[in-house]
Amino acid sequence: MSLPALPIFVTLAGRPVILLGEGEAAEAKRRLLERAGAAVVGEEGEARLAVVALADPAPAVARLRARGVLVNAVDRPDLCDFTLPAIVDRSPVLVAIGTAGASAGLAAALRQRLEALLPAGLGRLAEGLHAARAAVRARWPDVADRRRAIGAALAGPLDPLADHPDGAVARWLESPEAPAAALVRFRLVSGDPDDLTLRQARALAQAERIFHRGDVPIAILERARADAVRILCQAPPAAPGPGLSVDLEMVE
Repeated sequence: MSLPALPIFVTLAGRPVILLGEGEAAEAKRRLLERAGAAVVGEEGEARLAVVALADPAPAVARLRARGVLVNAVDRPDLCDFTLPAIVDRSPVLVAIGTAGASAGLAAALRQRLEALLPAGLGRLAEGLHAARAAVRARWPDVADRRRAIGAALAGPLDPLADHPDGAVARWLESPEAPAAALVRFRLVSGDPDDLTLRQARALAQAERIFHRGDVPIAILERARADAVRILCQAPPAAPGPGLSVDLEMVE
């Protein structure tokens, strides 16, 4: 399954962005751009990005594209080179929700749900992990060991969905727990990823490697984290390796 768009975060601080339009929609985009530190300019400005909030955006979009400018046309996904997501801000953590222009209302509804789910102190946790990078590297010099240790912490004592007091990362480093090797086996009765249980979905999101038979659908494998190794095999491994591994097979 291909992505309809590639989500990226663009640093706009001090950079010009063209904004065309008047009224509520244009002002909402202006506030968003200024919040990101962009320098909002008119059509003649030198910029790589533009937001167009006009009743008839097509002529302006054509002119801007002819200059090599990437354009977002408000409420016209067919004219958009990029879209602006709904945002949950737990700086420095940002969660962006997009629907490739299919429904801004759906993106807003998901943002509201996530606002209630993500704790206000999530940004402090991220800052604590950033400040502890040198100490974490010293404790786990090997990249794979470090990734497993951090993954185990975020699945347990540093759970990002829980509120943590100041110094939580330092306390974790003082008494680190080595992530145990584990193999979790799932026999799937459905190839629909929406039929995965919560336990199965969490295991796929956390696993270091995914062992699977040839009939496991790609849609299921894509629920695993992007950097997890996919290993096609005919039987569960005898020695899966360190950290968490998941073995998948389909049953009739």
